Amino acid sequence: MPTNTLTDHQCRTAKPAEKARKLFDGHGLYLFISPKGAKTWRWAYRDEVGKQQTKSFGAYPLLGLADARKKCEEARRGLLNGVSPKKKIKAKTTFWEDCEAYWSGRKDVTDDYRSNALRALEMHLKPNLGGLATGAITKALLLDELNRMDAAGLYVYVRKVRMWSSQVFDWAVEQGTAEINPAELINPQKAFGRRKVKNHASLELNEVHEFMHRLSFEEDLSSVLACRFMAYTWVRTNELRMMRWDEIDGDTWLIPEDRMKREKDHLVPLSRQALEILGKMRARSRGSEYVFAADHRIDRTISENTVLALIARMGYKGEMTGHGWRSIASTWANEEGFDSDAIERQLAHSPEDRIRAAYNRAEYMKVRRPMMQAWADWLDKPYTGSAKG
Repeated sequence: MPTNTLTDHQCRTAKPAEKARKLFDGHGLYLFISPKGAKTWRWAYRDEVGKQQTKSFGAYPLLGLADARKKCEEARRGLLNGVSPKKKIKAKTTFWEDCEAYWSGRKDVTDDYRSNALRALEMHLKPNLGGLATGAITKALLLDELNRMDAAGLYVYVRKVRMWSSQVFDWAVEQGTAEINPAELINPQKAFGRRKVKNHASLELNEVHEFMHRLSFEEDLSSVLACRFMAYTWVRTNELRMMRWDEIDGDTWLIPEDRMKREKDHLVPLSRQALEILGKMRARSRGSEYVFAADHRIDRTISENTVLALIARMGYKGEMTGHGWRSIASTWANEEGFDSDAIERQLAHSPEDRIRAAYNRAEYMKVRRPMMQAWADWLDKPYTGSAKG
């Protein structure tokens, strides 16, 4: 069988299909692509009794093609020497021990974020799953616990717990305490109910396209473009208002740390639609340093209530806010199966430490850029008059 048949370009540009895809590289190594677009390196092999087995090496692109081949070669060599990958599972390592080990090592997030995630896992998963070996937890076992949350009306939080547990399982696979990530097999869009977020009012996903359709009929171009730009970029109101032309470098916007809530500069990949808006605003800039300058004073920005007032005029007062785009986008991205860390970084929820900054920016921008383009394309889908998004 031919080996090393894949290229980096093929891995990077491979698209999901209606059913899961497998791109084979040789020696049993293949790139598994879920219908939602999540990519994972897997290795198919036969154990000492000839039974077909599968081992997961990690998620792409965080684990690149070259590294996946190295892991495959190491596993094959071990198998030839009588060391079964299955026997490397540390059965005595419990799920809760892995939760604590993983989250204690997450130095790229704030203490509050780390504490909230661990507390949620302790409250909702530890009682029934915490004492089990991580590798023994199946999709059915995990779904039982998550369904209890959903039945209790924790519609938003159940998605976060699934996401946080998924990160633990991914880490456990890398550490050899689990073979698969059962959380990855759960589609939150189909598995759980929905409820509107009360904080920073926002629409349901199936209400978004009607909103965008109605937005296109508004006449105040500056506020309309500001609202659309917030939607395309997931930024906060003040980050948008204070945006300057000198912060834009091609298809990337660098927001300096002094304007960020967590005091870390933030890179925003700009979709084709976002760049089109910048082109329209440039034509209206009248020499202002601000992208969204006030109509009558180029030395000032638009008001903090500009977008909110527009939304109220459209008849969505109390149902939607500019900040609400962040909640809508996060829900969409999680339900589409995009990398949870990339989503958090796009929302600027996870400040990067100095050691990991260069790595995180380079790697996660590879995921965030196509994610933001896919989001913009979804937003631009025509409204059909139905109640479906």
